Amino acid sequence: MANEGQSSILGALDSAKTQWYHVTTVIISGMGFFTDSYDLFVISLITKLLGRIYYQKPGSSSPGSLPDGISATVSGVAFAGTFLGQIFFGCLGDKLGRKRVYGLTLVIMTVCSICSGLSLGTDPKSVMTTLCFFRFWLGFGIGGDYPLSATIMSEYANKRTRGAFIASVFAMQGVGILAAGGVSLLVSYIFELHFPSPAYMVDPATSTVPQADYVWRIILMLGAIPALLTYYWRVKMPETARYTSLIAKKSEQAASDMAKVLNVDIEASSAKHDQARFSSDEFGLFSAKFLRRHGLHLLATTTTWFLLDIAFYSQNLFQKDIFTTIGWLPPPKTMNAIQELFMISKAQFLIALCGTVPGYIATIATIDWMGRFKIQVFGFFMMMLCLIGLGLPYHHWTLPHNRIGFIVLYSLTFFFCNFGPNATTFIVPAEIFPARLRSTCHGISAASGKAGAMVGSFGFAALVKAIGMRNTLLVMAGISLVGMLLTLFLVPEPKGKSLEDLSGEAEPEKIKDTIVV
Repeated sequence: MANEGQSSILGALDSAKTQWYHVTTVIISGMGFFTDSYDLFVISLITKLLGRIYYQKPGSSSPGSLPDGISATVSGVAFAGTFLGQIFFGCLGDKLGRKRVYGLTLVIMTVCSICSGLSLGTDPKSVMTTLCFFRFWLGFGIGGDYPLSATIMSEYANKRTRGAFIASVFAMQGVGILAAGGVSLLVSYIFELHFPSPAYMVDPATSTVPQADYVWRIILMLGAIPALLTYYWRVKMPETARYTSLIAKKSEQAASDMAKVLNVDIEASSAKHDQARFSSDEFGLFSAKFLRRHGLHLLATTTTWFLLDIAFYSQNLFQKDIFTTIGWLPPPKTMNAIQELFMISKAQFLIALCGTVPGYIATIATIDWMGRFKIQVFGFFMMMLCLIGLGLPYHHWTLPHNRIGFIVLYSLTFFFCNFGPNATTFIVPAEIFPARLRSTCHGISAASGKAGAMVGSFGFAALVKAIGMRNTLLVMAGISLVGMLLTLFLVPEPKGKSLEDLSGEAEPEKIKDTIVV
C-alpha cells in the first residue's frame, strides 16, 4: 500500500479533508453535466410541438406528429455525436491533459445549444436538417464532458469521500432533467397566457399559434446559460496532480498547483517521490498486459453501461408515449399545441422530482459506505422488479382508477436506476484504470453506454409497435437482469482505496485482484 504521508502529493490528496476546492470542482464540473442532461432530455418534450408546427396535415382528425424516422433521428442524433465525442475527448484527455481540452467541450456545447434553437428555415426539411446537424455537434461536446469531468473529480477527490464527489457531479444530470421540465413548463405557461388558442378538436387551423415556433427555440437555448457562466472557472482550474506528475512528469508544476489547491506548502520533491513510487511500466490500451490486468474491468464497465442506457434512455425519451398510452395525459386533440407541451413537461417534471432526483441524492449519501458494487446490484435488481410489476399486469394499470399506481411504480424505476447503475456505471470507470489511460477507458465505457442509448432511442418505438408496451417493459426487465448478473461476476469494488492501488500503479509487482466473484 502506498505511503500517504506529506512527502507524497497524491497521498496528501487521498487523505485531505473536504475543502472548498472540492465543492468548487463539483460545481464547475457539474454545470457542464447540467447542460448535458438538459440538452439530451429536453428534446423529448418538444418533439410533439415540432410535429404540430411542421407536419400538420390539413383536414386530419388528429394533430400533426413527426414521422417515425424523423422523430427517432431528432431524439437520437445527439447520442451519435456523444458516442464519438466520448472516445475522441477521452483519448485527448490522456494525451494533452484533462484541463487543456475541458474548456473546449464547454464552448462546443454552449455554441451548439444556442444554434439548435436558431435552426434555419421555415419548411420542415430545412429546420429538421439544421436541428439535427447542430444537435450532433452538441452531442460531440457533451461526449467530451463525460470522461473529463469524471476523471478530474476522481483525481482531485480524497479516497474517503471520492464516490460522493463523483456522484455529486453526475447528480447534476438529475437537476438538468428537472430543469428541462421546469423551463418547458414556465415557457409554455407564459406563451399560453399571452397567446391563447382553441383545442385541436375545436379549430385545428388555429390550435397551433405562429408564436409556438419561438417556444421550442427558447427552451433549447436557455440550457446553455448555466454552463456558460462557469466557463471562466473551468479554464482557470489547474491540471490534476496525477496527470501533471505521473503522466506529464512535471514535478515542479504539480507541486505548485496542489500547494494552491490544498493550501499547504508542497515541494517538488514530493512529486518526484510519487513518480519514483509508482509504476513506470507504460503499457498501452491494446497491449497484452492491459488485457491481462484490466481487460475484465473494461468488459464490466462497457457491458453494464450499455445495458443500463438501453433501459434508462428509452424510458426517459419516450415518457410522453408511455403516459399517453396509459391515459395519464389527455388525448392530444383535446389540447392546443402549447397546452400539450405544458402537460408533457409537467409529467416529466413530477417524475424527475419524485423519482429521478431522490435517487441521485440517495447515491451521494450512501455510496462511500455501501460501496459501488452493492448499489449497482441492488439498483439493477429493483429496476427488474419494478419493470416486471409494470409489465405483467399492464392492462390493470391502463384502467383509469389504477393510473396513480402505475406512476408510483414507474417513478420507483427511475429512483432505483439513479440509486443504482446509472450513477455507479459513471463512477467506477473513473477509479479503476491507470492514470495515463483513465480518461480513455472512461470515454470508451461511456461510449458503450451511448451505444445502448441509441439502441433505446431508435428501437423503443419500433419495439412497442412490434410487440406492444407490455412486452417491451418485460424486455427492459430482462435487460436489467442481465446487467445485474454481469455486475455480480465482473464489477470491482473501489470503495476506500486509492486510485493507484486500484489501477495497480502503486504496487506493480503485487497487483491485487479487485474482481468481485
